[in-house]
Amino acid sequence: MKLLPIVPAIDEFADFAAFARSFALTERDLIFTSGRTYRRFIAPLQLPCAVLFREDYGSGEPTDGAVNAMLAARDGVHARIPGGVGRIIAIGGGSVLDMAKVLAVAPHGTADVNELYPDMASLARRHELIALPTTCGTGSEVTNISVIFRTALNTKHGLVGDALYPVHAGLVPELMDGLPYGVFAASAIDALIHAAESFLSPLATQETMARSCEAIRGILTGFAAVAENRDALPSLHGQFLRSATVAGLAFGAAGCGPVHALSFALGGKYHVPHGESCYQYFLPVLRYYKARRPDGERLQELEALLRDVLHAEDGFAALAALLERILPRKPMSAYGAVEADAAAFARSTIDNQQRLLARAYVPLDYEAALAIEEECL
Repeated sequence: MKLLPIVPAIDEFADFAAFARSFALTERDLIFTSGRTYRRFIAPLQLPCAVLFREDYGSGEPTDGAVNAMLAARDGVHARIPGGVGRIIAIGGGSVLDMAKVLAVAPHGTADVNELYPDMASLARRHELIALPTTCGTGSEVTNISVIFRTALNTKHGLVGDALYPVHAGLVPELMDGLPYGVFAASAIDALIHAAESFLSPLATQETMARSCEAIRGILTGFAAVAENRDALPSLHGQFLRSATVAGLAFGAAGCGPVHALSFALGGKYHVPHGESCYQYFLPVLRYYKARRPDGERLQELEALLRDVLHAEDGFAALAALLERILPRKPMSAYGAVEADAAAFARSTIDNQQRLLARAYVPLDYEAALAIEEECL
């Protein structure tokens, strides 16, 4: 039994300049980030590193086509640099970090990321990966999974393997400066869902549950402060970053469940940001659990934690009310979903997401998935 695998070394830095000094970045380091992040935090340092920009390879969440284009670009940079690319420095949100994981493990000359899925266990690290999150959501800086939209299957799939773990994770609160509020809110809710789903997972251990609880407390106390005074958010960047990373450690070991499984079809078809698509299903899945297994010990423990943190008699109701203040939840129809999508999404979830559904607190079959999809329309 894996109690709590922690593969990346985790460090926190006062600013990006401190990180760059600590890691002594050179011309053999390949930085992968957004243009905005580069201009604001990296360009002033005049580092000798090669740079690839996320927006040059599509927008939104990563597709196999975008990753394929990046693999070709990596190979081009590798061929031009004397000695080749050594380390990959990924600085961004979940999409950047997930794409960088593929860059770190795909053999040079790989033309199609889909070639990697049939034998994920054989993946090997080709480049040392250093991950710096600019949002407080995915926890990708400490996990061994890269989620990519596979166009032939019309859904997202996780590429999973120990080689995908970053070697180092760097937490730099200033990298969240200028993050749009909506992106912050959706990503932090995603981290909260990681913590809650990993807490309820059948693979949870005492060690992972302790991390889940730590993350839930950190995120919800931060949300309470932001709900009262949004101007307090910059001073909480470090707290949210640490909480998201701790949630990443928890779900990296115990896994996520039906909330994430259900989110992929909606997010893939209508290009809904990952945090928002997960938020769509979070409260409905908790209600499903409570209706089907109201006396479940772990669910009762989660509700007791919510009551304690939120100072409320009804933990789940207080959670829903606080999240509504942080980011009002929209129905699926607001993203373009139609009635026929409910059955299609439920079928896609059952057919393609059994890895996640296996970690449900209460088993979720097609009929249950359909009922939740219809509730969310």
